[in-house]
Amino acid sequence: MTVKLDTEGIGYIGVFERLTGAGVRDCLVNNEENKVTMVIKNGDMSIAIGKGGSNVTKVKELLKKEIELVEYSADVKEFIENLLRPAYVKSVELLTRNGQRCAYVEVFNKDKGIAIGRNGEKIRKVKVLVKRNQDIDNVIIV
Repeated sequence: MTVKLDTEGIGYIGVFERLTGAGVRDCLVNNEENKVTMVIKNGDMSIAIGKGGSNVTKVKELLKKEIELVEYSADVKEFIENLLRPAYVKSVELLTRNGQRCAYVEVFNKDKGIAIGRNGEKIRKVKVLVKRNQDIDNVIIV
């Protein structure tokens, strides 16, 4: 599966990779919240963060945006867990109905607000990144 990025996202990925040395698989820009979510290649998270957070701090200062890092995993369940952190995921069930692939994600009741996010922001981001990176059409929190 290939991820299609706009020029803004490609530029942010270039800056991030140059400054940190970590590989970036995907980038989601949210200009309304002044935030960039980077999907880091599996195994590169410690490089992306840097000692004491130095690498991510450099990028944050240069781009003047909040930076969120999420580690990619080829395992759909693990990738969804990474995206929803710090919410604790109890289970992920993948189903195909009417040609649509859906992930039903069970979280503890106390973590539902974290998993959904303010005004649904987090779950929208999760749905976009899971669609682009895992070809899952929908993510439903149960």
